Amino acid sequence: MVLFVDYLGLFVFFVFCFGLSCVIFGLSILLSAKADDVQKLSAYECGFNPFDDTRTEFDVKFYIVAILFIIFDLEISFLFPFITSFGHVATSGTVSMIAFLIILTVGFVYE
Repeated sequence: MVLFVDYLGLFVFFVFCFGLSCVIFGLSILLSAKADDVQKLSAYECGFNPFDDTRTEFDVKFYIVAILFIIFDLEISFLFPFITSFGHVATSGTVSMIAFLIILTVGFVYE
């Protein structure tokens, strides 16, 4: 039971945040404008009317760029904690990070 007392502040914080988000969400539903007009419902492409159907297929290059962004986003999220604690990491941690970077490099070269 003593262990749960240490987390009481965290639990109160989560309850407060959840309650506040529910209140803000509810107020946005109650106070928002509900009248939709023609301009609001029309498709918008850089200020011009759409030229073609919006349901066309995209080029594969767009998906590759998105995957490349995710790869480098994940790389940074794994590298930052590693770099901040580099002095305390064992040799096996360094070897595994080098293997991770090699795998990312192979994916980048493949792209």
